[in-house]
Amino acid sequence: MVPGTRLSVVPHGALPLAASAALVGDYRRLLELCPVLELRLLDPAEPAPSGADGWYSGAELAGDERALAAALAGEEARIAAEHGRAPRPHVTASRLLHHYVWSACLIVAGPWHLARRVPLVSPADLWLHAPTGALALRPRGHVTLPGDDELRAELRAAVVAHLGPVLAAFARPTRRHDRALWGMVTDDLASAVWYLGRMLDGDAAAVEGATAVRAVAEDAAVAAAGAVLPGGTQPLPGAADFRLLHTPDGRAHHTRTRLGCCLYYAVKPEAVACMTCPRTSDEERLSRL
Repeated sequence: MVPGTRLSVVPHGALPLAASAALVGDYRRLLELCPVLELRLLDPAEPAPSGADGWYSGAELAGDERALAAALAGEEARIAAEHGRAPRPHVTASRLLHHYVWSACLIVAGPWHLARRVPLVSPADLWLHAPTGALALRPRGHVTLPGDDELRAELRAAVVAHLGPVLAAFARPTRRHDRALWGMVTDDLASAVWYLGRMLDGDAAAVEGATAVRAVAEDAAVAAAGAVLPGGTQPLPGAADFRLLHTPDGRAHHTRTRLGCCLYYAVKPEAVACMTCPRTSDEERLSRL
């Protein structure tokens, strides 16, 4: 972790009840806002999910080839069931890694964006269900710091500490080197914060009425992602680098270009590249908008 004067550190192991409840509250709010995050929260005394039931922790994916093979087999089966064919092995591995990385980034960055708490999520405390892709988390400690810059650095450090061992395990099956792997983390961290901002906007619109709500939460999330990822924060090799596209109706839309391709287009022949893919021009993005 980076140097800094911590206001509060809730350590692994025995948790003060109030601090644990605060972090769990953050996660419950995150799950309300982000329906695509299929996450089960474990109580401190609850048994860990079992490999016999298809659950593997991030630490097991990083250190046990059999666990990684089972997770890859589950991803291949899901893609084949949805799209009618199994993808090439490196596509399967890239899609599974993208799913894990994006989810882990949202799990770490969510409480930071919602409540200025950076969770300390060990790879041993986050599980992936190989058959379904669902996740389970045992919340532990979190960090708060007095300054925004220090807290952003702590967020980056927490993401890097969690994902470093996982990336190393996926390097061979994804056929990606360090820069490309950390580029995926940069992309997915920016994307996770951006997604949360859009969900916060939608939540506000539902409460106040869509016509009365400007996209202020999305704007704030884009600014937050840009501050966390300004560039030059190794090992994260790039910046969030958001920009605006303007449609003929005068509306402004946030966009960015990913550092690398997530290979969604490769899961089936008729699939198109994502809106933020390096393969997608701004002209194409405007036409889809």
